[in-house]
Amino acid sequence: MISIKNLNKTYVTPHSKITALSNINLEIEKGDIFGIIGFSGAGKSTLIRCINRLEEPDSGTILIEGQDITAMNNTQLRLARRKIGMIFQQFNLLDAKTVYQNVAFPLEVSGYPKKLIHSRVEEILELVGLADKAKAYPLQLSGGQKQRVGIARALSNEPNVLLSDEATSALDPQTTYSILELLKDINKKLGLTIVLITHELDVLKHICNNMAVIEQGEIVENGPVEKFFLNPESDTAKRFIDILQGFQAKRVYRGGEGI
Repeated sequence: MISIKNLNKTYVTPHSKITALSNINLEIEKGDIFGIIGFSGAGKSTLIRCINRLEEPDSGTILIEGQDITAMNNTQLRLARRKIGMIFQQFNLLDAKTVYQNVAFPLEVSGYPKKLIHSRVEEILELVGLADKAKAYPLQLSGGQKQRVGIARALSNEPNVLLSDEATSALDPQTTYSILELLKDINKKLGLTIVLITHELDVLKHICNNMAVIEQGEIVENGPVEKFFLNPESDTAKRFIDILQGFQAKRVYRGGEGI
């Protein structure tokens, strides 16, 4: 479904060159929920933004359902992006527009007929559990509700791929759980391929089937989520597991069970 070959990205500053991605190779199966984990600055956000060319890679190829995203001109890319939804950590909603208008906006830009827009928006709001919030404005919503609007907007053009850029990082644990359950439900009902970047192990464990670990712009481990937790190979993966175990031990101690 998504095939990334020899992907490279460098940022040039007045004083130096920063390698964000170095020779990235990944295969993501159709319908998978695939996680990419790494510490801050590892390159995970750059990688996911290269998939829809919000960031321009220096070299390499990205194939989505056999189409080379990196070889497309602007017109071709605009059409291809309609089938690549994206949700963000900070929601990126239009505060002056209602929930309905936020979800309808991508369809209006794509030139959909008004009657089709109306039925599509109603369908998606029902799917994400916000049918009763169509006339509300973002400032009237909770963080979890805002993210549901973001998800609904990303689904408006009936994408084949959904990219999630730290979509639960700004949410509390209970809300995070509800959003992850929604993404799992969407994956099951719509057969979407979901690529999710995070620095939270609980997110990986709860929702992802397969995953990759990125460190200093390189993929250092790749495989099933179960393998990552049971037998981490890379130093980065081991650090993540150590942090998780330390957090769990501290939580048990504070609860009095460790005394």
